[in-house]
Amino acid sequence: MLHIRLTRIGKKKQPEYRLIVCEKARDPWGKALEILGHYNPRTNPVTVTLKSDRITHWISNGAQCSDTVWNLLVDQGVVKGEKRKSIKLSKKRHEAIAKKQKASDKAKEEAKEAAKVETVPAPKEETPAETPVPEDAKSEEKPVEEASAEEPKAE
Repeated sequence: MLHIRLTRIGKKKQPEYRLIVCEKARDPWGKALEILGHYNPRTNPVTVTLKSDRITHWISNGAQCSDTVWNLLVDQGVVKGEKRKSIKLSKKRHEAIAKKQKASDKAKEEAKEAAKVETVPAPKEETPAETPVPEDAKSEEKPVEEASAEEPKAE
């Protein structure tokens, strides 16, 4: 089975990559059937040179792409489709993530239930009663209506 993948070239701590076509079981540093392009992640912006016609030729003949190469080809517009996840998780790690997600989902549900339950209204704080007005002050106050009735009308 043919595979399109990256092989590393370049000096120590200065990686550059080639896109190659070779047998899946073959060592990526061994002989390749064809070099399809170059990828340099160290430049800003990243440099990618591809032979898109040759890549489509090999894919149409049944060559499979590695996840990283597939994502590069999608970014460059050579192939259409969705990006693939290139990280593989072990069973232990996958189970640990699932447990954390279940715990967070449970906490969210409990929070929603707590919000749904009507909260008991807090007892209102009693404001101090208005200061009592002495009866003498009440008698001195005259309502506005009575005051206007006593005044003579000017003609």
